[in-house]
Amino acid sequence: MATSLVIVESPAKARTISRLLGDEYVVESSVGHIRDLPRNASEVPAAYKSESWATLGVNPDDGFKPVYVVTARDQVRRLKSLLRDADELYLATDEDREGEAIAWHLLEVLNPQIPVRRMVFHEITAAAIRTAIDNPRDLDRRLVDAQEARRIFDRLYGYEVSPVLWRKVAPRLSAGRVQSVANRLIVERERERMAFRAAEYWSITATLDTGSGAGAGDSGGGAGSHAGASASSGAVPGASRAAERFDASLVSLNERRVATGRDFDQQGELRSGDIAVLDAGAAASLAEALTGAPFTVSSRESKPYRRRPPAPFITSTLQQAAGARLGFSASRTMAAAQRLYENGRITYMRTDSTTLSAQALDAARRIVAGRYGSENLPPKPRTYTRKVKNAQEAHEAIRPAGESWPAPGGVDDLGGDASRLYDLVWQRTVASQMIDATGETVTIKLAGTAVCDLAPALAPANGAGSDRHSVELSAAGTVVRSPGFRLVYAPPTTGADEEPERILPDIDAGDSATAVALEPASHNTSPPARFTEASLVRRLEELGVGRPSTYASIIETIQARGYVWKKGSSLVPAFTAFATVGLMERHFDRLVDYALTARMEEDLDEIASGERHAEPWLTEFYFGDKQAPTSEATGGLRYLVSDDRLADIDAAQINSIPIGIDDEGEPVVARVGRFGPYLRRGDATRPLPDDLAPDELTIERALALLDEPSERVLGTDADTGLDIIVRPGRFGPYVSVGRPDEVDERPRTASLLSHHTPETITLDDALQLLSLPRTVGVDPADGAEITVRNGRFGPYLTKAAVGEAKDENRSLESEAQLFTLTLEEALTLLAQPRRRRGQQAANAGREIGTDPDSGKPMVLRDGRFGPYVTDGEYNASLRQGDDAESLTVERAAELLAMRRARGPAKKRASKKRAAKKSSTRKKSAARKTGAKKKTAKKRVTKKSPAKKKPGKESDTPGS
Repeated sequence: MATSLVIVESPAKARTISRLLGDEYVVESSVGHIRDLPRNASEVPAAYKSESWATLGVNPDDGFKPVYVVTARDQVRRLKSLLRDADELYLATDEDREGEAIAWHLLEVLNPQIPVRRMVFHEITAAAIRTAIDNPRDLDRRLVDAQEARRIFDRLYGYEVSPVLWRKVAPRLSAGRVQSVANRLIVERERERMAFRAAEYWSITATLDTGSGAGAGDSGGGAGSHAGASASSGAVPGASRAAERFDASLVSLNERRVATGRDFDQQGELRSGDIAVLDAGAAASLAEALTGAPFTVSSRESKPYRRRPPAPFITSTLQQAAGARLGFSASRTMAAAQRLYENGRITYMRTDSTTLSAQALDAARRIVAGRYGSENLPPKPRTYTRKVKNAQEAHEAIRPAGESWPAPGGVDDLGGDASRLYDLVWQRTVASQMIDATGETVTIKLAGTAVCDLAPALAPANGAGSDRHSVELSAAGTVVRSPGFRLVYAPPTTGADEEPERILPDIDAGDSATAVALEPASHNTSPPARFTEASLVRRLEELGVGRPSTYASIIETIQARGYVWKKGSSLVPAFTAFATVGLMERHFDRLVDYALTARMEEDLDEIASGERHAEPWLTEFYFGDKQAPTSEATGGLRYLVSDDRLADIDAAQINSIPIGIDDEGEPVVARVGRFGPYLRRGDATRPLPDDLAPDELTIERALALLDEPSERVLGTDADTGLDIIVRPGRFGPYVSVGRPDEVDERPRTASLLSHHTPETITLDDALQLLSLPRTVGVDPADGAEITVRNGRFGPYLTKAAVGEAKDENRSLESEAQLFTLTLEEALTLLAQPRRRRGQQAANAGREIGTDPDSGKPMVLRDGRFGPYVTDGEYNASLRQGDDAESLTVERAAELLAMRRARGPAKKRASKKRAAKKSSTRKKSAARKTGAKKKTAKKRVTKKSPAKKKPGKESDTPGS
């Protein structure tokens, strides 16, 4: 019986497609990429280790020839085994650059001797898969070339610039084409916040009553004048005439506009002088004088209101909407979308297109007519065109898959996150095929008079009757006549990009109202808001930097590298990010220039379309303009990272962030040091708290930190004659024998216990701490020494290794045991199974809630490296800015979703196994690396793919 082998990327996708195809097809996954550039020196094949470019994995001097290593050897063996029993091979990876590159690598590594077909689909349904089987296409080598060029570009960028950061800023940092630009955006916003100076102003909100008790007999028309109001006047259907109350704001005083936040600049100064600024006294006086005062409607303006439904989702708008409406991070959104796609519930989730297929249009219109009535269905299907900057894929918009779409709540079997995201996709897609929401926007102005004393600056301009002040109130709202698409996709109640609608009474010019209550309120102008994940995605897309499909991983990377931490939903840059961005701006400005970075995407599009070749493009980037004298403007990356240029970079200057000047003219700076950020003023230094946001470090806060006692001398060490001191540290206060500059080696130190404070610790306490580690005794069974010590994660005991045995550790239940534990008690602990301090409680942990994605309970536990949350399958460590005591269900689910998106932890091969394979790897190094691309002409059943430019090596997937 003939069989066909179908290879996709993920196991979940393989399982779904296998159910649809039946027994005559074997569906297997590649489990992502099977081949890549070497990640480190140990992966570089022996044949290339002596080359100067080996660590790059790319030879810039030989046409940027890449070296590939197989990273999924076990899976490749399995695929080759399945291939031996197959009659034809279908490469069914995603139809984008990365998917095309994976397919090419499979061809190169598997070297099939049977017919090969490239099948593509945008949704995993029976009809779509059958259509893809019946209509295979050629491997698109142009997409492969573009993906390889991107991968090589990113490798050169990251591997050449990152070492500069290690040398000049701190170890374990990284640079990247998109992540460095994302960091710059976040840092620039924080700089604006740091430069911001708040200004105070007051506002007054009045509650007005237009009912019969509010001046029914006054001239100019009272409540009775509404009786004949026509429907066209803007009345809200069903609104009651009795006691109609609404809120209005004070907008004008003595014909001068009352200041609001937008009237102040970044320095807290008024942008214009002809504005009335209320203080607390003026606001209170006006509120008292206007309580019970009559007002007359001076004008009522209405304008037609029409809102078109939003376009169907693309990758970036899905991330933004999920952030605003569901509180999902970008990673969490993409993880849920991936699950929906792989299970055949939505179309491909990495797309720049807002287009819907004819099948989707028919499905959406049937739903609208059936559920919401034909009156909400436009005569013709709505089409959406979008001129996307650097659009890449030609996929359909993100929508429910197939011809029949489960209603919201119909995919609960996939878990909470996936179900909620599906509902959002369904609503957005159906709404896109509904009529506009229509109505009118109404603005009402009301005039009145206040009799009170105000400061001369607020008096009438003509100086007459200074105790009588003309005031004007304003209220604005929207009256929706026909909700249209909002029946399905209403504005969100929080995080909205639309203002909430306000219902206004049916009143016209000349009508009267009474101010029944007035509320003064103090305000401070607000600095520019920090980026959230959703707003950062929006800004990156506006700039054309990177691809929406990569934004989730970029945001995850900058958090994992310690550049950014979360405060609520806001992205806060660490001081390390300030130093890194400053270095890039001063010495690698082209690499973080927004326009230039966006143009790189356009260049990649041109490579993908065949309009240009990759090698000259990479040559220009790496070697610069060879026809012009080498300079910062014309030199390429190799010149920018040359030793001569790097020697001119002052690391101290790069790592100093100015905070301000003290009263004596001494500059105060925040510095990024080897052990974390710290403050410096002259020779005085203080570590900075990890949870201190840069904009909170004002000069006043910095001086307060610097003025705290740097150390307290407790006494003298009898053995060395050095002072025993208590000092603040990055991880908390500690005691030390001497100071770093007084001893040749690192001073002997000990962390304070939980009941100690720097102010109350005594010399005896310090000596007791410094006596640790303490030897408890020797195990009589094997002679191993047992000691107790205080570690970063609590007190513990250690039994030293004997022979081939390893050290044994056991957590102690209390800090007091550090000084009281006996040998007998230690042996009892060692005889018990290994557990952490307080593990009985830790195993139970604190249940946070149910994971909306997996449906499993989420438990917060205390681990060796700090608190983490687990659903029993995945463990996710808390990040900087997360508080274990106040961790919410949403944040716990987000952390688990980000961890789940990275996939299962990779198993480490044993040393014995690695040694066994080393000779085989050496023998096949040349065959597995740097091989020339094969045209696949003999293997692909359709016409042969476009020819490749001579001398160009092919792709590897990547970051």
